[in-house]
Amino acid sequence: MCGTDSPNGANGAAAPARNGSNGNANFRSNPYQPVGDYLSNVGSFKIIESTLREGEQFANAYFDTETKIKIAKALDAFGVDYIEVTSPAASEQSRKDCEAICKLGLKAKILTHVRCDMRDAKIAVETGVDGLDVVIGTSSFLREHSHGKSMAYIEKTAIEVIEYVKSKGLEVRFSSEDSFRSDLVDLLSLYRAVDKVGVNRVGIADTVGCASPRQVYDLVRTLRGVVSCDIETHFHNDTGCAIANAYCALEAGATHIDTSVLGIGERNGITPLGGLMARMVVTSPEYVKGKYRLHLIKEIEDMVAEAVEVNTPFNNPITGFCAFTHKAGIHAKAILNNPSTYEILNPADFGLTRYVHFASRLTGWNAVKTRVGQLGLAMTDDQVKEVTAKIKTLADVRPIAIDDADSIIRSYHLKLVEDQPAQNGELAPSVLVQDGEVIASSA
Repeated sequence: MCGTDSPNGANGAAAPARNGSNGNANFRSNPYQPVGDYLSNVGSFKIIESTLREGEQFANAYFDTETKIKIAKALDAFGVDYIEVTSPAASEQSRKDCEAICKLGLKAKILTHVRCDMRDAKIAVETGVDGLDVVIGTSSFLREHSHGKSMAYIEKTAIEVIEYVKSKGLEVRFSSEDSFRSDLVDLLSLYRAVDKVGVNRVGIADTVGCASPRQVYDLVRTLRGVVSCDIETHFHNDTGCAIANAYCALEAGATHIDTSVLGIGERNGITPLGGLMARMVVTSPEYVKGKYRLHLIKEIEDMVAEAVEVNTPFNNPITGFCAFTHKAGIHAKAILNNPSTYEILNPADFGLTRYVHFASRLTGWNAVKTRVGQLGLAMTDDQVKEVTAKIKTLADVRPIAIDDADSIIRSYHLKLVEDQPAQNGELAPSVLVQDGEVIASSA
Protein backbone atom coordinates (compact mmCIF):
# COMPACT_ATOMS: atom_id res chain seq x y z
CA MET A 1 0.00 0.00 0.00
CA CYS A 2 2.95 2.30 0.37
CA GLY A 3 3.39 4.94 -2.32
CA THR A 4 6.47 6.47 -3.87
CA ASP A 5 6.83 10.23 -3.65
CA SER A 6 7.19 11.92 -7.02
CA PRO A 7 10.51 13.69 -7.69
CA ASN A 8 8.74 16.57 -9.36
CA GLY A 9 8.06 19.99 -7.91
CA ALA A 10 5.92 23.02 -8.61
CA ASN A 11 4.27 23.27 -12.04
CA GLY A 12 5.71 19.87 -12.89
CA ALA A 13 9.31 21.10 -12.86
CA ALA A 14 11.88 18.51 -11.92
CA ALA A 15 13.27 18.88 -8.42
CA PRO A 16 16.37 17.30 -6.92
CA ALA A 17 15.85 14.34 -4.64
CA ARG A 18 16.38 14.79 -0.94
CA ASN A 19 18.99 12.39 0.36
CA GLY A 20 22.01 12.13 2.57
CA SER A 21 24.00 15.22 3.52
CA ASN A 22 22.57 17.21 0.61
CA GLY A 23 19.08 17.22 2.10
CA ASN A 24 19.15 20.81 3.33
CA ALA A 25 20.48 22.21 0.07
CA ASN A 26 17.88 20.31 -1.93
CA PHE A 27 15.11 21.37 0.41
CA ARG A 28 16.02 25.00 -0.20
CA SER A 29 15.71 24.47 -3.95
CA ASN A 30 12.27 22.88 -3.62
CA PRO A 31 10.63 23.34 -0.20
CA TYR A 32 7.46 21.65 -1.44
CA GLN A 33 9.07 18.27 -1.97
CA PRO A 34 7.40 15.85 0.50
CA VAL A 35 9.45 14.37 3.27
CA GLY A 36 10.55 10.89 2.25
CA ASP A 37 8.66 8.23 4.21
CA TYR A 38 8.04 4.61 3.33
CA LEU A 39 4.49 4.82 4.73
CA SER A 40 3.51 7.92 2.75
CA ASN A 41 0.86 7.62 0.05
CA VAL A 42 0.99 11.16 -1.29
CA GLY A 43 1.97 9.66 -4.64
CA SER A 44 -0.47 6.74 -4.73
CA PHE A 45 -3.80 7.69 -3.18
CA LYS A 46 -7.38 6.99 -4.26
CA ILE A 47 -10.41 9.27 -4.18
CA ILE A 48 -13.82 8.27 -2.87
CA GLU A 49 -16.01 11.02 -4.31
CA SER A 50 -19.01 11.68 -2.08
CA THR A 51 -20.87 14.55 -3.76
CA LEU A 52 -23.81 12.18 -4.29
CA ARG A 53 -23.82 11.14 -0.63
CA GLU A 54 -22.19 13.71 1.64
CA GLY A 55 -23.05 16.41 -0.89
CA GLU A 56 -26.74 15.56 -0.65
CA GLN A 57 -26.52 16.60 2.99
CA PHE A 58 -25.59 20.17 1.96
CA ALA A 59 -28.29 22.64 2.99
CA ASN A 60 -29.16 23.68 -0.58
CA ALA A 61 -28.81 20.28 -2.23
CA TYR A 62 -31.63 18.57 -4.07
CA PHE A 63 -30.42 16.25 -6.81
CA ASP A 64 -33.02 14.65 -9.03
CA THR A 65 -32.11 11.44 -10.86
CA GLU A 66 -31.02 13.25 -14.03
CA THR A 67 -28.70 15.54 -12.10
CA LYS A 68 -27.21 12.64 -10.16
CA ILE A 69 -26.47 10.80 -13.39
CA LYS A 70 -24.82 13.89 -14.92
CA ILE A 71 -22.64 14.36 -11.85
CA ALA A 72 -21.73 10.67 -11.70
CA LYS A 73 -20.69 10.64 -15.37
CA ALA A 74 -18.65 13.82 -14.95
CA LEU A 75 -16.83 12.45 -11.90
CA ASP A 76 -16.15 9.22 -13.75
CA ALA A 77 -14.73 11.14 -16.73
CA PHE A 78 -12.53 13.08 -14.32
CA GLY A 79 -11.09 9.80 -13.07
CA VAL A 80 -12.21 9.31 -9.48
CA ASP A 81 -11.73 5.79 -8.19
CA TYR A 82 -15.04 5.49 -6.34
CA ILE A 83 -18.38 7.29 -6.36
CA GLU A 84 -20.31 7.12 -3.11
CA VAL A 85 -24.10 7.52 -3.17
CA THR A 86 -26.75 7.99 -0.52
CA SER A 87 -27.97 4.90 1.31
CA PRO A 88 -30.78 3.16 -0.56
CA ALA A 89 -32.40 2.68 2.84
CA ALA A 90 -32.85 6.45 3.16
CA SER A 91 -35.87 6.61 0.83
CA GLU A 92 -37.48 4.80 -2.07
CA GLN A 93 -36.13 7.36 -4.54
CA SER A 94 -32.64 7.01 -3.07
CA ARG A 95 -32.84 3.28 -3.76
CA LYS A 96 -33.97 3.85 -7.35
CA ASP A 97 -31.24 6.44 -7.93
CA CYS A 98 -28.61 4.08 -6.54
CA GLU A 99 -29.74 1.34 -8.92
CA ALA A 100 -29.77 3.76 -11.88
CA ILE A 101 -26.19 4.87 -11.24
CA CYS A 102 -25.04 1.26 -10.85
CA LYS A 103 -26.44 0.50 -14.32
CA LEU A 104 -24.42 3.26 -16.04
CA GLY A 105 -21.40 1.00 -16.53
CA LEU A 106 -18.93 3.57 -15.19
CA LYS A 107 -15.25 2.83 -14.66
CA ALA A 108 -15.46 4.14 -11.11
CA LYS A 109 -16.71 1.70 -8.52
CA ILE A 110 -20.07 2.59 -6.97
CA LEU A 111 -20.35 2.55 -3.20
CA THR A 112 -23.21 3.31 -0.89
CA HIS A 113 -22.95 4.57 2.67
CA VAL A 114 -25.05 2.67 5.22
CA ARG A 115 -25.51 2.42 8.94
CA CYS A 116 -23.94 -0.52 10.72
CA ASP A 117 -27.24 -2.37 10.62
CA MET A 118 -28.05 -5.64 8.89
CA ARG A 119 -31.34 -4.28 7.54
CA ASP A 120 -29.57 -1.42 5.73
CA ALA A 121 -26.89 -3.79 4.45
CA LYS A 122 -29.42 -6.22 2.96
CA ILE A 123 -31.21 -3.42 1.09
CA ALA A 124 -27.90 -2.07 -0.22
CA VAL A 125 -26.46 -5.33 -1.57
CA GLU A 126 -29.52 -5.77 -3.82
CA THR A 127 -28.94 -2.49 -5.70
CA GLY A 128 -25.92 -3.60 -7.72
CA VAL A 129 -23.30 -1.53 -5.89
CA ASP A 130 -19.66 -2.58 -5.87
CA GLY A 131 -19.29 -2.07 -2.14
CA LEU A 132 -20.74 -0.81 1.12
CA ASP A 133 -19.33 1.88 3.37
CA VAL A 134 -20.53 0.88 6.84
CA VAL A 135 -20.48 3.48 9.63
CA ILE A 136 -21.40 3.84 13.28
CA GLY A 137 -20.62 6.46 15.91
CA THR A 138 -17.98 5.51 18.46
CA SER A 139 -17.53 8.67 20.54
CA SER A 140 -19.20 8.94 23.92
CA PHE A 141 -21.28 11.82 22.50
CA LEU A 142 -22.80 9.65 19.78
CA ARG A 143 -23.06 6.45 21.79
CA GLU A 144 -25.00 8.31 24.48
CA HIS A 145 -27.05 10.76 22.44
CA SER A 146 -27.38 9.10 19.01
CA HIS A 147 -27.67 5.31 18.81
CA GLY A 148 -27.18 4.37 22.47
CA LYS A 149 -25.09 1.26 21.77
CA SER A 150 -22.08 -0.06 23.71
CA MET A 151 -18.68 -0.73 22.17
CA ALA A 152 -19.26 -4.46 22.63
CA TYR A 153 -22.49 -4.22 20.61
CA ILE A 154 -20.77 -2.12 17.95
CA GLU A 155 -17.97 -4.65 17.49
CA LYS A 156 -20.34 -7.64 17.35
CA THR A 157 -22.68 -5.96 14.85
CA ALA A 158 -19.82 -4.65 12.72
CA ILE A 159 -18.36 -8.13 12.33
CA GLU A 160 -21.76 -9.58 11.41
CA VAL A 161 -22.41 -6.91 8.76
CA ILE A 162 -18.89 -7.15 7.32
CA GLU A 163 -19.07 -10.93 7.02
CA TYR A 164 -22.48 -10.68 5.36
CA VAL A 165 -21.29 -8.12 2.77
CA LYS A 166 -18.16 -10.16 2.06
CA SER A 167 -20.31 -13.26 1.53
CA LYS A 168 -22.02 -11.36 -1.29
CA GLY A 169 -18.66 -10.73 -2.99
CA LEU A 170 -18.70 -6.97 -2.38
CA GLU A 171 -16.12 -4.58 -0.98
CA VAL A 172 -16.75 -3.35 2.52
CA ARG A 173 -15.36 -0.49 4.54
CA PHE A 174 -15.99 -0.06 8.23
CA SER A 175 -15.70 3.43 9.68
CA SER A 176 -16.10 4.87 13.10
CA GLU A 177 -17.96 8.17 13.25
CA ASP A 178 -16.56 11.04 15.31
CA SER A 179 -13.25 9.19 15.46
CA PHE A 180 -11.21 12.01 16.95
CA ARG A 181 -13.46 12.29 20.00
CA SER A 182 -13.53 8.53 20.53
CA ASP A 183 -11.49 6.68 23.12
CA LEU A 184 -8.26 5.60 21.43
CA VAL A 185 -8.12 2.17 23.08
CA ASP A 186 -11.73 1.44 22.11
CA LEU A 187 -11.09 2.67 18.59
CA LEU A 188 -7.95 0.62 17.95
CA SER A 189 -9.51 -2.50 19.48
CA LEU A 190 -12.51 -2.14 17.17
CA TYR A 191 -10.39 -1.58 14.08
CA ARG A 192 -8.19 -4.57 14.90
CA ALA A 193 -11.29 -6.78 15.22
CA VAL A 194 -12.76 -5.78 11.84
CA ASP A 195 -9.36 -6.06 10.17
CA LYS A 196 -9.11 -9.66 11.34
CA VAL A 197 -12.38 -10.58 9.59
CA GLY A 198 -11.13 -9.17 6.29
CA VAL A 199 -12.61 -5.71 5.93
CA ASN A 200 -11.23 -3.97 2.80
CA ARG A 201 -10.80 -0.60 4.47
CA VAL A 202 -11.20 0.96 7.85
CA GLY A 203 -12.27 4.58 8.01
CA ILE A 204 -11.37 7.51 10.22
CA ALA A 205 -13.94 10.29 10.25
CA ASP A 206 -13.46 13.78 11.64
CA THR A 207 -17.22 14.17 11.79
CA VAL A 208 -17.28 17.54 13.53
CA GLY A 209 -14.14 19.01 11.95
CA CYS A 210 -12.27 19.28 15.24
CA ALA A 211 -8.99 17.59 14.26
CA SER A 212 -5.71 19.33 13.53
CA PRO A 213 -3.13 18.04 11.01
CA ARG A 214 -0.86 16.84 13.80
CA GLN A 215 -3.68 14.90 15.45
CA VAL A 216 -4.55 13.35 12.10
CA TYR A 217 -0.97 12.30 11.44
CA ASP A 218 -0.61 10.75 14.88
CA LEU A 219 -3.87 8.78 14.71
CA VAL A 220 -3.38 7.50 11.15
CA ARG A 221 0.23 6.58 11.87
CA THR A 222 -0.84 4.69 14.98
CA LEU A 223 -3.64 2.92 13.11
CA ARG A 224 -1.27 2.00 10.29
CA GLY A 225 0.65 -0.07 12.84
CA VAL A 226 -2.51 -1.87 13.98
CA VAL A 227 -4.28 -2.88 10.76
CA SER A 228 -3.08 -4.35 7.47
CA CYS A 229 -6.06 -3.20 5.37
CA ASP A 230 -6.43 0.13 3.57
CA ILE A 231 -7.24 3.27 5.54
CA GLU A 232 -9.92 5.71 4.36
CA THR A 233 -10.26 9.20 5.81
CA HIS A 234 -13.15 11.66 5.93
CA PHE A 235 -12.57 15.23 7.07
CA HIS A 236 -15.13 17.93 7.75
CA ASN A 237 -14.10 21.53 7.27
CA ASP A 238 -15.69 23.28 10.26
CA THR A 239 -12.34 24.68 11.40
CA GLY A 240 -10.81 25.03 7.94
CA CYS A 241 -8.39 22.09 8.13
CA ALA A 242 -9.99 19.56 5.74
CA ILE A 243 -7.41 19.77 2.92
CA ALA A 244 -4.45 19.96 5.29
CA ASN A 245 -5.82 17.04 7.29
CA ALA A 246 -6.30 14.96 4.15
CA TYR A 247 -2.72 15.63 3.10
CA CYS A 248 -1.33 14.71 6.52
CA ALA A 249 -3.41 11.54 6.52
CA LEU A 250 -1.75 10.46 3.27
CA GLU A 251 1.67 11.30 4.65
CA ALA A 252 0.93 9.07 7.64
CA GLY A 253 -0.16 6.10 5.54
CA ALA A 254 -3.83 6.58 4.65
CA THR A 255 -4.75 5.26 1.21
CA HIS A 256 -8.16 6.79 0.43
CA ILE A 257 -9.56 10.33 0.80
CA ASP A 258 -13.25 11.24 0.78
CA THR A 259 -14.07 14.39 -1.20
CA SER A 260 -17.03 16.30 -2.59
CA VAL A 261 -17.21 18.87 -5.37
CA LEU A 262 -16.75 22.36 -3.89
CA GLY A 263 -16.57 20.59 -0.52
CA ILE A 264 -20.37 20.59 -0.14
CA GLY A 265 -21.81 18.52 2.66
CA GLU A 266 -23.20 18.67 6.17
CA ARG A 267 -22.62 22.16 7.67
CA ASN A 268 -19.41 23.51 6.06
CA GLY A 269 -18.81 20.28 4.18
CA ILE A 270 -15.73 18.14 3.68
CA THR A 271 -12.45 18.04 1.76
CA PRO A 272 -13.15 19.64 -1.65
CA LEU A 273 -12.15 17.66 -4.73
CA GLY A 274 -10.59 20.66 -6.48
CA GLY A 275 -8.79 21.85 -3.38
CA LEU A 276 -7.29 18.42 -2.80
CA MET A 277 -6.13 18.30 -6.43
CA ALA A 278 -4.46 21.70 -5.99
CA ARG A 279 -2.55 20.38 -2.99
CA MET A 280 -1.61 17.04 -4.49
CA VAL A 281 -0.57 18.22 -7.97
CA VAL A 282 2.15 20.28 -6.31
CA THR A 283 3.42 17.31 -4.35
CA SER A 284 2.95 14.53 -6.91
CA PRO A 285 2.43 16.14 -10.34
CA GLU A 286 3.20 13.08 -12.43
CA TYR A 287 0.77 10.87 -10.51
CA VAL A 288 -2.03 13.43 -10.38
CA LYS A 289 -1.76 14.66 -13.97
CA GLY A 290 -1.38 11.12 -15.25
CA LYS A 291 -4.46 9.83 -13.42
CA TYR A 292 -6.98 12.67 -13.27
CA ARG A 293 -8.34 14.87 -16.07
CA LEU A 294 -7.68 18.13 -14.28
CA HIS A 295 -9.11 20.31 -17.05
CA LEU A 296 -12.59 18.99 -16.15
CA ILE A 297 -12.54 20.47 -12.64
CA LYS A 298 -14.08 23.79 -13.62
CA GLU A 299 -16.85 22.15 -15.64
CA ILE A 300 -17.71 19.82 -12.76
CA GLU A 301 -17.67 22.60 -10.18
CA ASP A 302 -19.84 24.83 -12.36
CA MET A 303 -22.32 21.98 -12.77
CA VAL A 304 -22.58 21.32 -9.04
CA ALA A 305 -22.62 25.03 -8.14
CA GLU A 306 -25.60 25.52 -10.46
CA ALA A 307 -27.35 22.45 -9.07
CA VAL A 308 -27.11 23.67 -5.47
CA GLU A 309 -27.55 27.35 -6.38
CA VAL A 310 -24.29 28.74 -5.02
CA ASN A 311 -21.48 30.76 -6.55
CA THR A 312 -17.95 29.41 -6.71
CA PRO A 313 -16.05 31.30 -3.97
CA PHE A 314 -13.68 33.98 -5.25
CA ASN A 315 -10.76 32.32 -3.45
CA ASN A 316 -11.64 28.76 -4.42
CA PRO A 317 -8.49 26.79 -5.30
CA ILE A 318 -7.99 26.60 -9.07
CA THR A 319 -11.39 27.89 -10.19
CA GLY A 320 -11.99 30.99 -8.08
CA PHE A 321 -12.06 34.00 -10.37
CA CYS A 322 -9.01 35.42 -8.60
CA ALA A 323 -7.03 32.16 -8.54
CA PHE A 324 -4.62 33.08 -11.34
CA THR A 325 -4.99 36.87 -11.28
CA HIS A 326 -1.91 38.99 -10.57
CA LYS A 327 -2.28 42.66 -9.72
CA ALA A 328 0.67 44.21 -7.88
CA GLY A 329 3.37 45.62 -10.13
CA ILE A 330 6.21 43.65 -8.56
CA HIS A 331 4.26 40.42 -8.96
CA ALA A 332 3.28 41.18 -12.53
CA LYS A 333 6.83 41.82 -13.68
CA ALA A 334 8.07 38.56 -12.22
CA ILE A 335 5.09 36.58 -13.52
CA LEU A 336 5.67 37.90 -17.03
CA ASN A 337 9.30 36.83 -16.84
CA ASN A 338 8.68 33.45 -15.21
CA PRO A 339 5.23 32.36 -13.94
CA SER A 340 6.74 30.10 -11.27
CA THR A 341 7.89 33.18 -9.35
CA TYR A 342 4.39 33.74 -7.97
CA GLU A 343 2.48 30.62 -9.03
CA ILE A 344 2.83 27.23 -7.42
CA LEU A 345 0.06 25.94 -9.70
CA ASN A 346 0.19 26.09 -13.48
CA PRO A 347 -3.20 27.23 -14.84
CA ALA A 348 -2.55 25.35 -18.08
CA ASP A 349 -2.72 22.07 -16.14
CA PHE A 350 -6.39 22.84 -15.50
CA GLY A 351 -7.21 24.22 -18.94
CA LEU A 352 -7.16 27.76 -17.57
CA THR A 353 -5.11 30.91 -18.18
CA ARG A 354 -3.57 33.51 -15.91
CA TYR A 355 -4.56 37.15 -15.98
CA VAL A 356 -2.22 40.03 -15.20
CA HIS A 357 -4.37 42.89 -13.91
CA PHE A 358 -3.31 46.24 -15.32
CA ALA A 359 -6.32 48.49 -14.67
CA SER A 360 -5.50 49.76 -11.20
CA ARG A 361 -3.29 52.17 -9.29
CA LEU A 362 -1.07 49.21 -8.36
CA THR A 363 -0.24 48.31 -11.93
CA GLY A 364 3.35 48.25 -13.12
CA TRP A 365 4.63 49.29 -16.48
CA ASN A 366 5.58 45.73 -17.39
CA ALA A 367 1.92 44.70 -17.15
CA VAL A 368 0.90 47.68 -19.26
CA LYS A 369 3.62 46.84 -21.78
CA THR A 370 2.15 43.36 -22.15
CA ARG A 371 -1.30 44.84 -22.69
CA VAL A 372 0.09 47.23 -25.29
CA GLY A 373 1.44 44.22 -27.16
CA GLN A 374 -1.89 42.38 -26.87
CA LEU A 375 -3.58 45.40 -28.46
CA GLY A 376 -1.11 45.27 -31.34
CA LEU A 377 0.40 48.67 -30.61
CA ALA A 378 4.06 49.69 -30.69
CA MET A 379 5.59 51.82 -27.91
CA THR A 380 9.01 52.32 -26.43
CA ASP A 381 9.56 51.49 -22.76
CA ASP A 382 9.61 55.19 -21.90
CA GLN A 383 6.29 55.67 -23.66
CA VAL A 384 4.79 52.68 -21.82
CA LYS A 385 5.95 54.16 -18.51
CA GLU A 386 4.31 57.45 -19.42
CA VAL A 387 0.98 55.88 -20.30
CA THR A 388 1.21 53.77 -17.12
CA ALA A 389 1.41 57.00 -15.13
CA LYS A 390 -1.76 58.21 -16.83
CA ILE A 391 -3.57 54.98 -15.91
CA LYS A 392 -2.44 55.30 -12.29
CA THR A 393 -3.60 58.94 -12.19
CA LEU A 394 -7.14 58.00 -13.20
CA ALA A 395 -7.13 54.95 -10.91
CA ASP A 396 -6.27 57.21 -7.97
CA VAL A 397 -9.52 59.10 -8.59
CA ARG A 398 -11.95 56.21 -9.16
CA PRO A 399 -12.07 52.49 -9.86
CA ILE A 400 -11.30 51.79 -13.51
CA ALA A 401 -12.20 48.95 -15.80
CA ILE A 402 -10.17 47.28 -18.51
CA ASP A 403 -11.97 49.40 -21.10
CA ASP A 404 -10.86 52.55 -19.27
CA ALA A 405 -7.23 51.49 -19.28
CA ASP A 406 -7.45 50.37 -22.91
CA SER A 407 -8.95 53.72 -23.86
CA ILE A 408 -6.05 55.56 -22.23
CA ILE A 409 -3.54 53.32 -24.02
CA ARG A 410 -5.21 53.71 -27.41
CA SER A 411 -5.63 57.48 -27.07
CA TYR A 412 -2.00 57.84 -26.05
CA HIS A 413 -0.87 55.71 -28.98
CA LEU A 414 -3.06 57.61 -31.45
CA LYS A 415 -1.51 60.89 -30.29
CA LEU A 416 1.95 59.38 -30.75
CA VAL A 417 1.09 58.47 -34.33
CA GLU A 418 -0.44 61.85 -35.08
CA ASP A 419 2.56 63.67 -33.61
CA GLN A 420 5.03 61.56 -35.55
CA PRO A 421 7.10 63.86 -37.82
CA ALA A 422 6.30 63.71 -41.52
CA GLN A 423 8.77 61.92 -43.74
CA ASN A 424 9.71 63.33 -47.15
CA GLY A 425 7.32 66.22 -46.60
CA GLU A 426 4.28 63.91 -46.28
CA LEU A 427 1.86 63.89 -43.39
CA ALA A 428 2.20 60.86 -41.15
CA PRO A 429 -0.75 58.54 -41.42
CA SER A 430 -2.96 58.11 -38.37
CA VAL A 431 -3.80 54.57 -37.36
CA LEU A 432 -6.32 53.17 -34.91
CA VAL A 433 -5.74 49.60 -33.81
CA GLN A 434 -8.15 47.47 -31.80
CA ASP A 435 -7.30 43.99 -30.50
CA GLY A 436 -4.35 43.82 -32.84
CA GLU A 437 -6.27 44.84 -35.98
CA VAL A 438 -6.25 48.15 -37.83
CA ILE A 439 -9.82 49.48 -37.76
CA ALA A 440 -9.15 52.99 -39.14
CA SER A 441 -6.31 54.58 -41.10
CA SER A 442 -5.68 57.82 -42.95
CA ALA A 443 -2.90 56.23 -45.02
